[in-house]
Amino acid sequence: MIDAPRDLRGRPRGDRALGLIGLVVGNYLGAMSRVPYDPRVALRPPDTAATLTVASVTPVTSDGDVAQIDLVDAGGSSLPAWQPGCHIDVHLEGDTTSGPLRRQYSLCGDPADTTRYRIAVRRIGTVSERMHALRAGDTVTVRGPRNAFLFARESSVHFVAGGIGITPILPMVRAARDLGLDWTFVYCGRSRESMPFLDEIESWNSPRVVVRTDVDDGLPTATDLLGFAARGGAVYCCGPTPMLNTVRTSFAGCGATALHFERFGAPPVVGGRPFTVTLARSGRTLTVPADRSALSVIVDEDPTVAYSCRQGFCGTCKVRVLAGTPEHRETRLSPTEQQHHMLPCVSRADSDHLTLDV
Repeated sequence: MIDAPRDLRGRPRGDRALGLIGLVVGNYLGAMSRVPYDPRVALRPPDTAATLTVASVTPVTSDGDVAQIDLVDAGGSSLPAWQPGCHIDVHLEGDTTSGPLRRQYSLCGDPADTTRYRIAVRRIGTVSERMHALRAGDTVTVRGPRNAFLFARESSVHFVAGGIGITPILPMVRAARDLGLDWTFVYCGRSRESMPFLDEIESWNSPRVVVRTDVDDGLPTATDLLGFAARGGAVYCCGPTPMLNTVRTSFAGCGATALHFERFGAPPVVGGRPFTVTLARSGRTLTVPADRSALSVIVDEDPTVAYSCRQGFCGTCKVRVLAGTPEHRETRLSPTEQQHHMLPCVSRADSDHLTLDV
């Protein structure tokens, strides 16, 4: 069992009156935040493409590896509203044969500011290099916002973020502060130089916040990550796979009752077996090992293949199956769609071979 102190200094968590107020506010706003997104009352449906203009590109880590990018409507119009946890899909033009590149980025600005969408991008590959190369006045195509990581605003909530996983968590922490909820926050990174928005977070000067670095403190343990979670409360976590694994496997001992998390990397493949996949448009046949996704192998061959979440919920990588039998490991596609399509980010093959319309 993880025996958590009642706050970061071991003190009681506020008086009873404030606790009751927080409970009422949290329950009300939590219910409101669970109302499904209705495109009929939005400024545009989330699947409708919009061309936005880059307003600024600003480094937000001292090592320069994370850039904050603000996107606005060129005519000054308001953008569709969003809530903490929302993301947008950004489309960049590819070469003449491969089509657009699409990636998913969490919104990390202020939901009350409808003049801009703010994202943060860590430089880790070809697409992120393209994003870092954007300059004010450039345009990108955007779809969304969508929310697959809904913040329910429980009255007692503990946040855990690792590295670039801060992007969906930061608006949630700000909301918890503004609403007067009972909250705590552990923020981890390799080093202070690599941690986005650290200046803002430390400017709060709050005893509710713990900042840890691998360089100074070592790799975080389950107690480091979950030791301040309130009994009966909720935990929100976004970070690298080892962090998520630690939180998930240790959660039962922390006393909290609700765990919400979002990956920014692909989940490990469990129970896979090898198969081959033929890309119909190029004629290339590739081997998918037991411990890799079909998408990861395909992207090695063609880095411009469209994908986003890599977890089977966004549908961006949906592809037509021309031959073979998929093993569907997602719940996004309808039974009718599954007859002829698959999501190669998580789904595999029930047959020894697949031919895909890629």
